[in-house]
Amino acid sequence: MRTATIHQWAVFLALMLCAQAGRAGVIFERISAYHHILVVDDDATQIRTLSFNGSRETTMSLTNSLTGHFEYTEYFQMPWLWNHDIKRVLMAGLGGGSTQRAWQHYYTNVLVDTVEIDPVVVDVAHKYFGVTESPVLRIHTNDARVFLRRSTNLYDVILMDAYTTTRYGSSLPKHLTTKEFFIIASDHLTTNGVLAYNVIGQIYGERKSIIGALYRTLKEVFPQVYLFPAVETQNVVMVATKSPVRFDTARIQLEGDALMRSGTVTLPTFSGRLKSFWDGTPPMAASSPVLTDDYAPIESLLQGRQ
Repeated sequence: MRTATIHQWAVFLALMLCAQAGRAGVIFERISAYHHILVVDDDATQIRTLSFNGSRETTMSLTNSLTGHFEYTEYFQMPWLWNHDIKRVLMAGLGGGSTQRAWQHYYTNVLVDTVEIDPVVVDVAHKYFGVTESPVLRIHTNDARVFLRRSTNLYDVILMDAYTTTRYGSSLPKHLTTKEFFIIASDHLTTNGVLAYNVIGQIYGERKSIIGALYRTLKEVFPQVYLFPAVETQNVVMVATKSPVRFDTARIQLEGDALMRSGTVTLPTFSGRLKSFWDGTPPMAASSPVLTDDYAPIESLLQGRQ
């Protein structure tokens, strides 16, 4: 799942109605082992949309594949603030590959391994979203936790953007939210490694319980956890660092300025995205559970019942 929607099936119907009205066209549809997958083109906006089970996973401009994406994907470049020498990245979740295309374009010397559980999604990303594997962009069809447990690789950054579908709509895979999983992830990070996790929710508002629970769980494993709430969608990208040094807003701006001056980061909107930095403790963190393999009530948290 790439962006939050309140009425996911309404979005699905809207996509289908647009297609029937001739304002958009369904160019691909298939039910895989994991998703009902749609790829829809809107001729009016020149935007291509990837939909899983009625939710919008990826949007991409048909005229420039580096634009038209969801805002939150740009916060996956924030780990540079804590590590100026990123060489190897692991990403869980592919979708339409917005993040992968960006890293391949802006950081040509960084190796990005992507783990995607659905082989149909991999095919769709290749055929319809311009995702091209190369020596620095490799895709592995596997479960992210299984992949990490079997891997001996160390990564400078781990990016989490894997979602599943339940009767309540899009949901985080439980086994990728727990303290035990984050211990595995931390063990596969370098000394100055960073983990970034896309979560559907708001710090003060809808789905604030899942924000609080994931924050508290990450803090069980990582010394520091920060948040980047998106402006345009209900997404919060959590950034957890192995470094115990606490960054404040001034330090974030200082590091960001240095990265842009050196040319390490050339994302045009990077400076503006720094303003979303939030280093407080989510209000629900104290009353939210630590998620474990034995207890991870994700659906209840997403529904605000915890």
